[in-house]
Amino acid sequence: MKKMAATPHKINSISDLHRLLGLPKPLHPMISLVQNCNVNVVKDEFPETLVLHFYKISFIEDMRGKVKYGQSYYDFDEGGMVFVSPGQLLTAEPDADEYKGFNLFVHPDFLRGHSIASTIEKHHFFTYSANEALHLSDKERTRIMTVFKGIEEELESGIDSSSRDVLIAQLELLLNYSSRFYKRQFTTRQVLNNDLLVKLEQLLDNYFENEMTLTNGLPTVQYLAGELHVSPHYLSDMLRSQTGQNAQQLIHSKLISRAKLLLSNTSLTVAEVAYQLGFEYPQSFNKLFKQKTSVSPLDFRKTFR
Repeated sequence: MKKMAATPHKINSISDLHRLLGLPKPLHPMISLVQNCNVNVVKDEFPETLVLHFYKISFIEDMRGKVKYGQSYYDFDEGGMVFVSPGQLLTAEPDADEYKGFNLFVHPDFLRGHSIASTIEKHHFFTYSANEALHLSDKERTRIMTVFKGIEEELESGIDSSSRDVLIAQLELLLNYSSRFYKRQFTTRQVLNNDLLVKLEQLLDNYFENEMTLTNGLPTVQYLAGELHVSPHYLSDMLRSQTGQNAQQLIHSKLISRAKLLLSNTSLTVAEVAYQLGFEYPQSFNKLFKQKTSVSPLDFRKTFR
């Protein structure tokens, strides 16, 4: 049979996903742990692209070949974790080989009414790109595997009145461990992050020096992340771990430094400085400048006259 069209195949329920993967019905309709070795699909009939309407947490023990996620590829020798939020595009390449590992699928409705429904969005790694996956040490891997094992055992023990609370507690533990290990990863990859930080500084300097603000407006986190080939959330989280500032705060810091230079060394009016920096309205510039320096642009200029 011919491969299905590239139009994203939308999967609304975990039961639908199990059918697509050639698996028995899930033990729980809202949460499922799937071992890759149990998946039984016909490659030529499998959709090229998928959009899942639930969370997907993947643990990849061994990777051969490549699987596309968004616009990137991941290719691990030792394994790692990838987090996908509902509505993200997943693409399986035709030459992708099977890999060892498993996937935890959690429907948003399973979390509804519980505090985790709002706190899960604070874990930015659900929007990281695939090349920003979490790589685990042996100790970290053991802890993660223990949590997954607990989820698996709870699902296999059958559903009762306490199942949801127990499973959500284990999910929260898994996410909190992942958040802790990502912070460690920012530290252990400090050399790479410092290189990224240098490139970011250069990118912002060039943006203002080449007056790209006149045609493109203020630099955005999305623009900077795109130029650096990372996701916006990853860029902000990395910066926060290295400098204490997120990407937006760094942009504002550069912006104020540039504004001070123009206000102290040129005869441009405050309004002209605002337009030069990419502000559509001078009032917005005045508000930001005073917020960051505690004085208005005009009062700052007076100190140089």
